[in-house]
Amino acid sequence: NTGFTAAVLYVFLRVGSEPTALIAAWFAFTTGELWMLAEIRKAKLKGGENNADTRSEPPI
Repeated sequence: NTGFTAAVLYVFLRVGSEPTALIAAWFAFTTGELWMLAEIRKAKLKGGENNADTRSEPPI
């Protein structure tokens, strides 16, 4: 996210306008990624992976 912020600021400085399409695409990607990670977490909490070895993972 820091790299994205730097890229947006750079584009804004060079072009002089806000890269609206780039920002919309980035937020769509980030929202989708977070949604999928939440689904994986919910499946683990429900016991969807009974045979998984989670001893090396930090507690929830």
